[in-house]
Amino acid sequence: MLRVMFRFGCASMLLIAMSQSALAAEVTLLVSDAGGKPVADAVVAFYDGKTPAINPNAAGKIVQKNKMFNPKVTIVQTGTSINFPNEDTVRHHVYSFSPAKKFELKLYAGVPTNPVPFEQAGVVTLGCNIHDSMVGYIYVVDTPFFAKTDDKGKTVLKLNDGQYSYQAWLPGQNKPGVEQKITIEGATEVKITLP
Repeated sequence: MLRVMFRFGCASMLLIAMSQSALAAEVTLLVSDAGGKPVADAVVAFYDGKTPAINPNAAGKIVQKNKMFNPKVTIVQTGTSINFPNEDTVRHHVYSFSPAKKFELKLYAGVPTNPVPFEQAGVVTLGCNIHDSMVGYIYVVDTPFFAKTDDKGKTVLKLNDGQYSYQAWLPGQNKPGVEQKITIEGATEVKITLP
């Protein structure tokens, strides 16, 4: 009896997963600047008003190498903790004065003992007190629907049909450059122009 229930439960979960994936449509996002040039590393986040961030205890890392933050733009969900390993032969002093997250990792080499948690959605600009040319960005979202564009200004998200609002952001902006509402019905292409 238990084996039959287990098989039925697995089959039910498989059917639910298949029906949910059948509803998901590929949404192609094309992001350009005001002059029509594709924008790399732009962040686009979709919100349906009911689906929160789904990975609140995630971990990530942003490496310092060749006196640069790598990657330069990172997207994480609220609750994610990020470590900042220093792979350079010089020490770094990583900080942020951004309202979404203020923190400071004083002069260090190697890997800091504790990762930094990012609990609030928003833009976090990173700098190094020793190397002024080092700039990086963390875009913290409270949704599971987000992506970063490639060098052609393109990315693809899977979204179920329905009503969404979306935000688009370009590195260097303090807040989203575009905020719009949209209805998704099947596979579609969305063109976004950032100021």
